[in-house]
Amino acid sequence: MSEQSQTIVPQFDTQGLLPCIVQDWLDGTVLMMGFMNEEAWEMTQQTQRVHFWSRSRQQLWKKGETSGHELVLKEVFLDCDHDTVLVKAQPIGPTCHTGTRSCFFSRISFASEAHVPIKSDTAWGGITQRLYEMVLHRKANPSSDSYVSKLLQGDVDRILKKVIEEAGEVVLAGKNSNREEIIYEMADLWFHSMVMLGRYSISPEEIYQELGKRFGKTGIRAVEGEAAHG
Repeated sequence: MSEQSQTIVPQFDTQGLLPCIVQDWLDGTVLMMGFMNEEAWEMTQQTQRVHFWSRSRQQLWKKGETSGHELVLKEVFLDCDHDTVLVKAQPIGPTCHTGTRSCFFSRISFASEAHVPIKSDTAWGGITQRLYEMVLHRKANPSSDSYVSKLLQGDVDRILKKVIEEAGEVVLAGKNSNREEIIYEMADLWFHSMVMLGRYSISPEEIYQELGKRFGKTGIRAVEGEAAHG
C-alpha cells in the first residue's frame, strides 16, 4: 500500500510530545514553536483553535485562552518522519507574550565573534517585507543616488507610470511565451508596485489580508447562476 493511501498519524516522542511550528497562513511568518500531546492534537482538530501541552505547567492550554490572541487553524502538515507538525494559522493579535507578532525577533549576527542577539523587527514576510521596509527607509531618509528615493520624491504619477510600463512589459513577455523574460519583468512589476504601496504607506500584510478574504471564494457560481436564470 502506498503512503498516499495510508492514514498518516503523528509519531509522538517517548514523552508523548510532538514539536509544533506555527506559521502565519497568509505570509509564511514563523510565529512560534510549542509542543502538542495527543490531547492537544485532538483538541486542535475539534475546536479549530491551536492547543499545546505546557511542559512547565504539565497541562493542556489553548493559545490565547487568557489574552484572547488565539490561533485559528487553517492547515496542518506533518514532516517526512511524521514526528514534527507544521500548523498554518490565522493569528488573532500578536502571538508572542511580549506583544510582538512573532516570538522570533532576536537576530543573531554571525559576523561578530560574540554572536550577541540583536533585537530587531520580527523576522516575517520574506523578501516582500524586506523590499517594503527598504522603500519606507528611502521614503524617510532620501538619498540622492537612490532610484527609489527619486521615484518617491517626484510626483505620484511618476510611480504610477512605471507600474503601467512594467505591467505592459509583463504582458509582452507573456505574449512571447518567454519564461525567463516573464520572471524578469514580473520582478520589475512587483518592485515598482511595492514602491507605490510605500508611497501610500500600505503594507504587504494588508494585501495578504485582502487576498485571505477572497481565498476559497469564486465568482463562477454567480455567473453560472445568472446564466441559469437567463
